[in-house]
Amino acid sequence: MCAAGRRWGRRQRVLLWGVLLAAWEAAWGQLRYSVPEEMPKGSFVGDVAKDLGLQMLELRDGGVRVVSEGRRHYFSLHGKTGHLVTAERIDREQLCRLVEQCVLRCELIVEGEMKVYEIEVEITDINDNSPTFKDIEVEEKISEMTAPGSRFTLPRAHDPDSGRNSLRSYELSGDEHFSLAVQTGPGGDQRPELVLAKALDREEAAFHELVLRASDGGDPSRTGTARIRVTVRDANDNVPVFSQAEYTVRVPEDVPVGSVLVTVTATDADEGLNGHVKYSMKKATDMASDIFHLDSETGAITLLRSLDFEEGDFYELELQARDDGDLFDTAKVAITVADINDNVPEISVRSALTEISEDAPSGTVVALLHVQDQDSEANGEVRCSLEKGVPFRLESAQSSYYRVVTARELDREQESEYNVTVRAADGGQPALQSSRVLWLRVLDVNDNAPVFAQERYSARLPENNVAGALVLRVRARDADWGENARVRYRLGEGGVRGLPLSSYVSVQAETGALYALRSFDYEEVREVGLWVWAEDGGSPTLSSNVSVRLLIVDENDNAPQVLYPPAASGSGSGSGWAGVELASRSSEAGALVAKVVAVDADAGQNAWLSYELAKATEPGLFRVGLHSGEVRTARSPLARDASRQSLVVLVKDHGRPALSATATLSVVLAESVAELLAELGSAAQAEAAAGAGEAGGSLTRWLVLAVAAVSCLFLGFLLLLLALRLRRWRRSQQQLLAAGSGALRGVPATHFVGIDGVRAFLHSYSHDVSLTADSRKSHLRFSAASCCDTLPARPPPDEPAPLLGEEDRAGAHPSDPAPLPVSSFEAECFGDVSLCCSLAFSTRDLCYT
Repeated sequence: MCAAGRRWGRRQRVLLWGVLLAAWEAAWGQLRYSVPEEMPKGSFVGDVAKDLGLQMLELRDGGVRVVSEGRRHYFSLHGKTGHLVTAERIDREQLCRLVEQCVLRCELIVEGEMKVYEIEVEITDINDNSPTFKDIEVEEKISEMTAPGSRFTLPRAHDPDSGRNSLRSYELSGDEHFSLAVQTGPGGDQRPELVLAKALDREEAAFHELVLRASDGGDPSRTGTARIRVTVRDANDNVPVFSQAEYTVRVPEDVPVGSVLVTVTATDADEGLNGHVKYSMKKATDMASDIFHLDSETGAITLLRSLDFEEGDFYELELQARDDGDLFDTAKVAITVADINDNVPEISVRSALTEISEDAPSGTVVALLHVQDQDSEANGEVRCSLEKGVPFRLESAQSSYYRVVTARELDREQESEYNVTVRAADGGQPALQSSRVLWLRVLDVNDNAPVFAQERYSARLPENNVAGALVLRVRARDADWGENARVRYRLGEGGVRGLPLSSYVSVQAETGALYALRSFDYEEVREVGLWVWAEDGGSPTLSSNVSVRLLIVDENDNAPQVLYPPAASGSGSGSGWAGVELASRSSEAGALVAKVVAVDADAGQNAWLSYELAKATEPGLFRVGLHSGEVRTARSPLARDASRQSLVVLVKDHGRPALSATATLSVVLAESVAELLAELGSAAQAEAAAGAGEAGGSLTRWLVLAVAAVSCLFLGFLLLLLALRLRRWRRSQQQLLAAGSGALRGVPATHFVGIDGVRAFLHSYSHDVSLTADSRKSHLRFSAASCCDTLPARPPPDEPAPLLGEEDRAGAHPSDPAPLPVSSFEAECFGDVSLCCSLAFSTRDLCYT
């Protein structure tokens, strides 16, 4: 009972040690299996997925694969079960005929984890080979003088199997003169020897037939035989002797085929045939016999084929020198092969990426490389390096493994793909090198905003453009790739004249073309400022903006507009007078009569105006300033000149083509207001007479009476107001008026008091008075020179500013009436003309020239 318990305890410990060993190997990334040789293709070797804890999804997606070092692949991974299976039938004797323990190695690459697991598979031997002799017919020559007990070397059998399936024993049968002795060599090999048990007698038997049988330890056992024919010869009393008991040769592996490696020599003191020595190989492996050749006559050992240090670095030959009397001597030849640097380092890509994002962090594994060199010592030491100037570096992983990792962040805009050259060099003299190129494409991320071709844009657009006209194109480029570089444009927020910007302009999202959605008017909008945004198609979106300035260019689309004289209202057919200007008949040449004021809504030269006299009653009497629009007398009026002068002034701009407008002035040549009123009355009667067919004669008379009545009322009301104001001023300014008596007698006739001033004064008292027969068409104007002869002299310098002259009004805007401040002094005027002057100056009203 106790013994059974101890056995059970031992089994538990053995099982525990086995589990611990398997766990240790798995932890260190190494698996070990065994499989018999000669198994059919697809035979089970080991459950790799279970031992390494791999997921079946990785296996099905091809993320796990088996890689062998040599050209032939003996194992593969079953994609559905995760089992390691044989890829072909394996013959152990062919792979490992010189190795006791036959182990094949492969590697399991896990792509996703960038890990490598080493797998060792031991190929176990089966008894599939019988012992064989190199020569199945062996002839031995023994002298009849040979003493019993002498030993003769017999050929040895070879069994490529290993372990218990290898050669185990020899048997000899056939004759009582001979027996078999088996010696055990230093390496445990068995060496059969023929022992002479009984003296030979050539006369009794010249030949002896023997059978040597070799058996292995397999179950069932396999055997091989060789026939030995012993020839009994006459006596030979001198044995051949080698010059050395052991020959040592060291040759490089690149020694040429046919070279003599060494020559052995043996001498025999006998003469004749008994002294003739022949050489032969008694002990040599199959590989050695294929590589070396021994000349039986000269003893020269030559090379039959090229040596390879990686296949074998040491060979031992056992030679025999035999004379014709069958006496012999043996010697050993040890041949050492020296390695030379004849193998280039091999770079194998176990796993590699073909694409990597440009924002991958530094240290990202790009490729897993395996490097090996079949040479030995320094010739097999490999150093790896990368070409300079690439953002990658090498990291040593496991034994003979390297990782290619990123040394810094990548930038696709600087380099979109890389051809990374990995170089491997061994330590030989000279060193051998090899290289491998890794191709890697950099994937784009949206890390660049669009950039406009210009810092700002501006364009000029003529006004009155066609709706939908192309203004300009903005362009932005994105250094990214694909959708991240796809740029779209949009307008920024804004407005023009209280309306949204989008109602004026639009931008085409794909091309960046800016269009005008409506026709622009320079007089309304002269400049439009806006922002255009460019956005890429990345996620998240990156954008930038640019300023666009749109300048509206003026065109000559506005004719000049006459501000003064105002255009006549209604459609009367009279003279078309828009106003009445008074000119003294005593005026000299160059006297200012009136001024035409016009403006143009355009700009630049389109708004530059020029004036010319297009039509006049007396062509030589008046002239018009080209740029000022001032109407002046060209000569002094003559008595023969008509009292009523009609002038048509043409106003033109400088546009192309030029636009124009006309202004009609009516000038009355008179010396007093009475004469002016009489002239206007006659004009009104003439106009009324011209329209008698429409209204009748009675209507004209009633109209004249109504005008006279209104004029009387106006004059009476005006006298009353002036009397009240003059009474108040007379008390404070009598001395002033006395000192300035006669001051305005020298005022030129070109200074006129306009009826507009009088009308403005009357308007302040809520009165609307006309002094003409048709108040809608005519205005009355009085000459300051004709009505102010009795005014006092100009006040002294410390008094308020006097009436402004023409030179003081040179900078005034043409469309505005020129204000003339009136000195606050009281005028003693009598009659209608004096009343006009008193009204104009005492009320501090404005006079228009």
